[in-house]
Amino acid sequence: MPRPPDIGWQYGTMIGGHRHHVKCNYCHRIMIGGITRFKKHLASKRGEIKGCEAVPKEVREIMAHHLATRKPRRPNKRRRKTAEGTSAAPASTNLGMESDASDPDMIDAGQEVLTFNEAEVHSQRTAEQQFEDFMPPRATDIGWAHGVMVNGDRQKIECKYCHKVILGGGISRLKQHLAGERGNIAPCDQVPEDVKVQMQQHLGFKGLENCSIQQTIEEYNGDAPNATSTSSIAPSYKRREKDVNEGNSNKRKKADMLYIPQGLALPKPTMHLSFASQENTDQADTAVAKFMYEAGIPLTAANSLYFQRMADAIAAVGPGYKMPSYHSLKGKLLSRCTTELGEFSKELRKSWEVTGCTVMVDRLKDTAGRSIINFFVYCPKGTMFLRSVDVSHIETNLDDLVDLFESIIQDVGSRNIVHFLSDSAPWYKAAGKVLMDKYKTFFWSVCVNHCIELMLKGLCEMDEVNGTMTKAKKISQFLYNDAWLLDLLKKNTEGKDIIRPAMAQSVMDFLTLQNIFSFRGSLQQMFTSNTWEESVLSKQKLGMDVKDIVFDLQFWHSCGKIIKVSEPLTRVLCIAESGEKPSMGFVFDAFEKAKREILLAFDNQESDCLRYLELINHVRDEFHSPLHSAACYLNPSIFYNSRFSITNVIQKGLLDCIETLEPDLTAQDNITKHKSFYEDALGDFSRPMALRGRETLHPATWWSMYASDYPDLQRFAVRILSQMCSMTAFKRSTYINDCVHSSKNRIEAATLNDLTFVHYNLHLQQRQPVATESKCFKNEEHDLISPDNYNVGDWIDDPGMLAMEGINLLDATPIAAIDKVNGNLVNNDLVTN
Repeated sequence: MPRPPDIGWQYGTMIGGHRHHVKCNYCHRIMIGGITRFKKHLASKRGEIKGCEAVPKEVREIMAHHLATRKPRRPNKRRRKTAEGTSAAPASTNLGMESDASDPDMIDAGQEVLTFNEAEVHSQRTAEQQFEDFMPPRATDIGWAHGVMVNGDRQKIECKYCHKVILGGGISRLKQHLAGERGNIAPCDQVPEDVKVQMQQHLGFKGLENCSIQQTIEEYNGDAPNATSTSSIAPSYKRREKDVNEGNSNKRKKADMLYIPQGLALPKPTMHLSFASQENTDQADTAVAKFMYEAGIPLTAANSLYFQRMADAIAAVGPGYKMPSYHSLKGKLLSRCTTELGEFSKELRKSWEVTGCTVMVDRLKDTAGRSIINFFVYCPKGTMFLRSVDVSHIETNLDDLVDLFESIIQDVGSRNIVHFLSDSAPWYKAAGKVLMDKYKTFFWSVCVNHCIELMLKGLCEMDEVNGTMTKAKKISQFLYNDAWLLDLLKKNTEGKDIIRPAMAQSVMDFLTLQNIFSFRGSLQQMFTSNTWEESVLSKQKLGMDVKDIVFDLQFWHSCGKIIKVSEPLTRVLCIAESGEKPSMGFVFDAFEKAKREILLAFDNQESDCLRYLELINHVRDEFHSPLHSAACYLNPSIFYNSRFSITNVIQKGLLDCIETLEPDLTAQDNITKHKSFYEDALGDFSRPMALRGRETLHPATWWSMYASDYPDLQRFAVRILSQMCSMTAFKRSTYINDCVHSSKNRIEAATLNDLTFVHYNLHLQQRQPVATESKCFKNEEHDLISPDNYNVGDWIDDPGMLAMEGINLLDATPIAAIDKVNGNLVNNDLVTN
C-alpha cells in the first residue's frame, strides 16, 4: 500500500494494487514508475515524462515546489556493494572450486587465478560482449541485451542504440522505449526494426501473462465466484500466511505475497515469450469476423470506441476468459451500465439550472412503420437521452401530443428549459406554440439542420438542378458498380471517393455534387487515358454516354451554378452541427453571410438568383426564433465587428427574450440598464483580455468571465448562448427502436427501455469532448458499397438496364476476356480489341 504521507497520492490512484502503476486523476493517463514519476508528470517536469495538460495551475505549482525541496534519496549501500563486487562473484565458478572465507591462502589463490583469467578473457572480448559487465547479477530479462546500467543502478539504464539514459522505471521502461510505446517515455529513433518488433510482442504477452496470474491468485483467495481450491493445500497456505504475519523479514513477506500453492494450476502461455505468433493473431481476427457475420452485426460496429476496449479487457484477463451469458447481458450487466449512466445523467442535470438546456424531439419511422419520438436534452456539459415513445396513435392528436411534451417539461423542469426543438411537421409546430403560450418561459423552434434539408430539397425540385443531379448520379452509378472502374477512378483521384456520406440524403447529394465538380479534371483525365480507350467499356453505349457527360460543358456549368447556392448553405449546417459546442450565437449571422455569398457569386445580379433567395427566406421564416437574433447580439465576436448593425429583427428578438426568459421585473430592468456597458465596452468588457477573448473564447465562456459586475445580464446571456440549434446527429439503431416498441410484456418492456437508455447514452458519452469537425459530415471509416450506408443508394445502385449484348457491364468483378482460340485469359485487368 502507498505511504500515506506522500502528497502525490492525493492526485493519483493506484492501479491493480501496484505502487508503481499510478493513474492521474486529471488526464487519466497511467504512469509506470512510481509516485515520484507521477509527481513529475503533475509538475510538467520535462525530460522524463509528458506533463499533464489537465492539472490545475495550483496543483502544478505545489508539485513543482515539492519536487524542488524534497530530500534526495539515500544511496543503497547494499546495491553499491553488489555492483562493486560483481567481478568477484563468479570466482568459485571460474576456479571450479568453492572458496572459504576462513582460509586466507585459498582467497589469495582465487584472486590470483581470477586476475589471470580476467586478463586473458578481456583480450578476446568484443564490444558487444562487454555490455554484460553492466548487467545486474542474475539478469534474465531480454531487455538487458539492449541496455546497460549506469553506476551499478538498476533504475538508471543507458539505451544501447540512442544512448539515452533512462531514469526510473527500470528495465520495463527501457523495453517501452525500444518498443516505441508512447505515454511514459519517448521512443527510441535508432533501434533496429527487428528489436522493436521483439519488444512490442514481449510487452504485449508479458502484460497478458501477469494479468492471468493475478486473476488466478484472486480466484484462489476467493475473490471470484468460480474460485477453485482444495482442502489439501489450504492448511499449509494458512500456516504460511501466519508465519508471514508473525515474522519480521520483508523478504519473507514479499515471497509469501507471491506464493502460489502447488495444487493451483496456472494458465500456461500458448505463445513464446518474445514473439506472438502471427498464426494466433490471424485466428483471433477470424474468430471476431465469424462472430459478426453469424450474428448479423453491422460491420460499422468496428468503428465503435468500445470495440477495441472490449478486446483489450479480454486480453487483460488472459486465456480461459468466459464471455458473459445471455442472462448476464440482460440482467446484472445491463443493470450495472444503467446505474453508471444514471449517475452520468445526474451530473448533467445539475448544470441545467445554471446554463439552461435544450429539449430535442427527434422523430423517426421504424421498419414496422411506427412513428417514434426519441427525447434528448442538451447542455454544454453534454447531451443525454431521456426516453423513447411510440406516438403512432397520438401523432395527429394535438391534445395528446401536448400532454406528452408536457410530461417531458415536468421531468426536465420548466425553469431549466430555454429552447424546445422539433421538426416542421404541422402537429409538432402547433404543440410547440401551445406550450410556449402556456409556460411563457422558453422558446420553440424548428432545428437548423431540418431547415437546411428543406432548402436543399427545394433546390432539387427545380428542373435544372434535378437534371444535373441525375447526370451526376449516372456517373457515380457507372463507376461504383465495377471494381476495375472504381480502381481506375481512385488512381486518378489519389485514392479519394467522389461520394461524400452525410447524415441526411439531401445534404449528401449536394456534398457529392461538390466533390464531383472538384474532381472534374481527374474524371476527364481518366476518360482520355489509354487504359480507358483500350477497354471494352469504352465501346459500349453506357460508357460512351458517361464519357459524353464528363466532357459536357453545359453539365459543368450547371454544376458550378448549383454549387454557388448549395455551398454557403452546407457551411451554415457545419456551424449549426458544431459537435458539442453551443451554436446558438452563430446561426443568425451565418444565414446572413450565406445570402450575401450567394448574391456575390451571381455578381450581385439579384434577378439571376432571386428564386434561390426566395426559397431560402421562405424556409427560414419557418425556423426563425427570437433566440437566434438575441444570441447574435450577445456574441461579442459578431457584435463588435465593424460591419455589424442592430436591425429591427435583432432589437425585437432581444426584447422578446428578456421578457420571456427573465420573469422577474427587477432583473428585466437591470438587464435593460446594464446592456449599455456591453454595447460601449466599459468596465471589465474593456479589459485587454476581454478584447482578445472576443474571437478566441466561446461567447458563453466570455460572458461568464467578464460580466460578473452585472449578474442578471450575465445569467441571461449565458443561458441563451449555451443552447443548441440543431438535433444531435448520429445514426439511429433500427434494431433498438424496433425491439423496444414491439414488446407487449411489461417486464420485457422495462428491460428494453433500459437497453435503449444505455445504447443512446453510451453513444452520446463518446461525443462529450468538444468536437473539431461537424458531426453532420461523417468522417469515420466508410465502405460505400455497404448495406449500412442507407443514404448512398441513389449514387451506387445498379440502374437495372445496363445488361446488353450478353455482358453485364456493371458486374462487381474485374473484367476479363478469354482468347477464343486457346481459351486463355487475355488480360486480368482490361479487355483490349
